[in-house]
Amino acid sequence: MKRFLRGVNHYIVFFLLVAFLVTCSIMLFTNALINSLGVTLTEDNLATAAKLTLINVLLLSLLVTSIDAIRRKLTVERTAKRIAEAAKRIVSGDFSVRVERPSRFSNDESFFEIIDCFNQMAQELAGVETLRTDFISNVSHEMKTPLAVIQNYGTLLQAADLPEDKRTEYAKGITDSSRRLADMVTNILKLNKLENQQIFPHAEKYNLSGQLCEALLQFEDVWEREGVDIETNIVDDVLVNADQELLSLVWNNLLSNAFKFTPAGGKVSLGLAATERHAIVRVQDTGCGMTAETGAHIFEKFYQGDTSHATHGNGLGLALVKRVVDIVHGEISVESELGKGTTFTVKIRRA
Repeated sequence: MKRFLRGVNHYIVFFLLVAFLVTCSIMLFTNALINSLGVTLTEDNLATAAKLTLINVLLLSLLVTSIDAIRRKLTVERTAKRIAEAAKRIVSGDFSVRVERPSRFSNDESFFEIIDCFNQMAQELAGVETLRTDFISNVSHEMKTPLAVIQNYGTLLQAADLPEDKRTEYAKGITDSSRRLADMVTNILKLNKLENQQIFPHAEKYNLSGQLCEALLQFEDVWEREGVDIETNIVDDVLVNADQELLSLVWNNLLSNAFKFTPAGGKVSLGLAATERHAIVRVQDTGCGMTAETGAHIFEKFYQGDTSHATHGNGLGLALVKRVVDIVHGEISVESELGKGTTFTVKIRRA
């Protein structure tokens, strides 16, 4: 019924348009005929001409309406229907749907931009859905391990004849697992706030050289306990205009990773160079390194190159680092060679 009414409406519009154009043309032709040839039109002639003209207008309107309906069917409605069907599939949760571009000769090219944007949206939604699924899976996995440790140690601690050294060992295991859970939750909350722009950077001019030295000194007990050599090459008094608290997350995470993956007797280097416009920070280690495939994913949430989870971590540190560097309009890159070590380079604009 709606389609019929739409067709009638189109016909009326074309009828009025054709009637107006034909009437104007006939009036001009008639006036020219009378003025040039002196022809006198009788009432009968005018009545006959009016009837023929009305019939012609009706037929022309029908013809134009039919042609327009076919054109709309082929170039508009068919493509719009495909887009609508694809949108319904996305609503139902199928993010793999894509709309193919129609032929340029049979479709309105204005649809091409709509189709390209639609396909890009579907691709982004598919990526978001994958990230959401992976996020839930990874959070469940990362929480399950420390919770299982806490549960097992808690059960063992209930034994009445448990030796004191074992009791201390189990209590330490519970404490370490609880700390790991707390760190993971804290990082998730920080990353969520950063990604949803709930944390607004407070830029201020400060001495990056001093901040890097303070960040390194926080790991003094780690390098002394593990026997890791330290090498520094930090230029003095390099001022940057950025959020000091956010950048401290970057240096702490990069240094933590460097010490985590560097074996006893290895070396961790921290460098700061300055150009006219940028401060360049390098954190280098002689640890296990990583493959190119691992390096391509290390800034993704919960991604860990060590699939055995032999090292402590939850795969959120470098995701935090990448997000913070993006927020302060900096750049970060990584170079690594398996078995030889890794170098992270961060470039920040100077004050």
